[in-house]
Amino acid sequence: MMETDVLVLGSGIAGLWVALEAARAARVVVVTKKERVESSTNYAQGGIAAVFGADDSFELHRRDTLAAGAGLCHPDAVDVLVREGPERVLELLRLGARFTRSGDALSLGREGGHSRRRVVRADDLTGAEVERALLAAVEGTPAIQLLENHAALDLLVSHAADGARRCGGAVVLPPQGAPPITLRARAVVLATGGSGQVYQHTTNPAIATGDGVALAYRAGATVANLEFVQFHPTVLYPARGNSFLISEAVRGEGAVLRRLDGTAFMQRYHPLGSLAPRDVVARAIDREMKERGDAHVLLDCSAIAPEEIRARFPNILRETRARGTDMLREPLPVVPAAHYQCGGVQTDLCGRSSLAALYAVGEVACTGVHGANRLASNSLLEALVFAHRAARDLLPRLSALPPPPTAGATPTVAARSDARHHDERILTRHDRDELRALMWNLVGIVRTDERLSLAEERIRKIAEQNERLWAASEPDPERAELRNLLATALLIVRCARWRRESRGLHHNLDYPFRDNERFLRDSVVLGAAAL
Repeated sequence: MMETDVLVLGSGIAGLWVALEAARAARVVVVTKKERVESSTNYAQGGIAAVFGADDSFELHRRDTLAAGAGLCHPDAVDVLVREGPERVLELLRLGARFTRSGDALSLGREGGHSRRRVVRADDLTGAEVERALLAAVEGTPAIQLLENHAALDLLVSHAADGARRCGGAVVLPPQGAPPITLRARAVVLATGGSGQVYQHTTNPAIATGDGVALAYRAGATVANLEFVQFHPTVLYPARGNSFLISEAVRGEGAVLRRLDGTAFMQRYHPLGSLAPRDVVARAIDREMKERGDAHVLLDCSAIAPEEIRARFPNILRETRARGTDMLREPLPVVPAAHYQCGGVQTDLCGRSSLAALYAVGEVACTGVHGANRLASNSLLEALVFAHRAARDLLPRLSALPPPPTAGATPTVAARSDARHHDERILTRHDRDELRALMWNLVGIVRTDERLSLAEERIRKIAEQNERLWAASEPDPERAELRNLLATALLIVRCARWRRESRGLHHNLDYPFRDNERFLRDSVVLGAAAL
């Protein structure tokens, strides 16, 4: 058993930022199930959207965010994001992050859905630079202990005499077959990222298995808006294995989407053409591919000067060349892939979930900022802003919270007596592959009631079978991930079946229009309900 003041699950931008802030006055343990640098943050190419330009304003950033969110953004959360964002970016600079400059000023890029240049970046490797700066700061902070290769299996929930429930830590599985650790804490912060691995094709790293959503839901916390899965429209084709994302910033600098015959097609779908919001672009590409029977479309970068590509997108140029396409001489073959989870654990403006002492920040959280569709490069900003607010909220509360409970905290996992079998591992991988194919084919960019019903029936059967195996086997990281993927997939389907309209990232052919009378609200699922 271990004890700490604040337990942070996840080591991306949100987790590291909240850890640094909380370590000013508390002991912090950061748990990450892989190496410390393995997070979605590290793969983020585009940048951080914030108001720095002379022609920009908070109102313009707010308006662009609300427009992308298709009526479901929470205006108060958006106001917090755009007004507090610039100061958080400046704090990153003071921490040592090296962003691209134009003279003495920050170099600002433009991406789809933005009416101004406001994307702060470090060339096309912004996430990696942010992660580098944060990890360097964490390593220099004695109050932070970082546990790598530790997987959180379930949250601890304590029950007070008055019936109140609160989160009191987590059960964590160390590496190399060691038994689970009970890690108790006064407050727990989920910063586990998204759930892209629930789909067959994704830009997300292998760790993005919906862990935070599943952990919170099983513990009794409310989740919301999980039907809104953002598919990035431009992933290098073929999108198998370690997919490579072509940043939206490439289109922001002038690249144009074309059919295989060279015809530009995006003006058919939106006045902004190739700079339309991501949901519009992803659906347009999906429709073009289906109508014409093409395996991909083309991203023509010829309007961007070669010297600008070399200076602005060195990593994309290097990586696409390594994969067989030279963007300086030929268009890039691209397809959509699952990219970002706009819903998640429902929180207030300080990151508090519905379960006392449990916070959620970053992609795992549903703050209300993104609504039905995230505006490009608002994700890293949201992580910074709400991680800061969560830390500032929990620190003064720590003294009022009781010490980490030594009894009465109930995890939903315990050590089992029988050993795992080789064939069970094979079944785990087969089930995971089947789940991802089901979600891609039936709960993807375009949905129908029949597809959703078929998906739910089959996923539920796989989940029930795996819960029986989970109850009878020793804890294992692969099965823990599958358990979380199945729970998250069922929650995505459940939210999608409830929303009988098409809005933002959720497009149902049976209900092709928005229904503001019945569905201009979040899709909320109370925690601890039977899946």
